Amino acid sequence: MNTIQSQFVEKVLLGGKSLQKAEGSAFAPSNIALCKYWGKRDAGLNLPINSSLSISLGELGTHTKIRLREREDVVCLNGVQQADESGFVQRIKAFLDLFRPVLGSAFFEVRTQNNISTAAGLASSASGFAALVLALDNMAGWGLDRKQLSMLARLGSGSASRSVYEGFVQWNAGQLSDGTDSFAERLEIEWPELRVGIVEVSADQKPVGSRDGMNRTVATSELYKSWPDQARADLLSIRSAIEQLDFTLLGKTAERNALAMHATMLSAWPPLLYLQPDSVEQIHKVQRTRADGLEVYLTIDAGPNIKLLFLAENECEVCGAFPGIRVIRPFPQL
Repeated sequence: MNTIQSQFVEKVLLGGKSLQKAEGSAFAPSNIALCKYWGKRDAGLNLPINSSLSISLGELGTHTKIRLREREDVVCLNGVQQADESGFVQRIKAFLDLFRPVLGSAFFEVRTQNNISTAAGLASSASGFAALVLALDNMAGWGLDRKQLSMLARLGSGSASRSVYEGFVQWNAGQLSDGTDSFAERLEIEWPELRVGIVEVSADQKPVGSRDGMNRTVATSELYKSWPDQARADLLSIRSAIEQLDFTLLGKTAERNALAMHATMLSAWPPLLYLQPDSVEQIHKVQRTRADGLEVYLTIDAGPNIKLLFLAENECEVCGAFPGIRVIRPFPQL
C-alpha cells in the first residue's frame, strides 16, 4: 500500500461519516483537456506541474457499481469479469487498498461500464476513477464535497480530478507539498453552442499508458523544459476565451496546446508516438478544412483519437466533412 496516499486519504476523510450501506453507484463523465496536464511535481500524490482545464463529454463516461464482499475482490468491466493479474484489476485493487482501513478492511465487487473506448486516449481512466470515488462516497455516506472527491479521484488518475464535475473544469496544480491545494473546480459558465466531435481512429489499447508516457517525457525530453510556461500561458488564454465566449481564441489555443504536448513526446527518448497514420491525416484534414473557411479546431490527448471543436452553426458542415464523427453537446440546449 502507498503510505503517502493512505495518509492523504485519512486526512481528506477526517471526520467523515461511517459506512451507511453495503453498495453504491455513480456515473462520471469523461473529459477532454483543452489545456493539457502533462508532468508531475509529485508522483506519489499525483500532483501536476501545471494546472489544466477541460470540458466534460456529457453522457460519455463510466457507470460504476460497488458493493461489499466477505472475501476476495471481483472486478468486472463491461459485463466481463477481469483476470486478477490484469493491469486493470491491479490498478483498481491498489486504489481500493487506500480505503480498506476506513471501511474495515472490506473486500469489494466493482462493476464498471464504459460507453467510451478504454485506454485509447479518450479519458476512460479519468471517468473510471471519478465514478469509483463517487460510488464509494455513495456507499459509505461520507458526504464529501466535490473538492474533496476531486482530491481522492486524483490519486487514481490525475485527470479523474476533473471528471467529478460536468462542464468546464479547472484542475489547480497547487503549491503545497501535502497536496491539499491541488483539486478541480467547475467554472460556472455554460456555452450551449459549443460542440465536441470525436473522430475515433482506433479503439485499441495504447502500447504505452499515459502515466508511463508522461514520466518518460519529463525525464528525457529537451522540449519539455518550455512546456510548463506555455501551459500556464495557454490556460490564461483559454480561461479568457471561455469567459468571453471567444471561439476562435479557444480553438487556436487548444489546438496549439495539444500539438505542443505531442511535440514534447516526440522529443523524448525513446520517442513516444501515440499518433497513427490516420491521426496525422485527420490533423491535415482539419487544417485544410479550416483553410477552406469552415472554423473547426482539434485537440488530442495521449492517444491516437482526434477531438474536434466547433460551433452549433457549423455542425451540419462539420459532420459532412468528417463522416461518422460522434457529436457531443456538453451543455443543455436552449
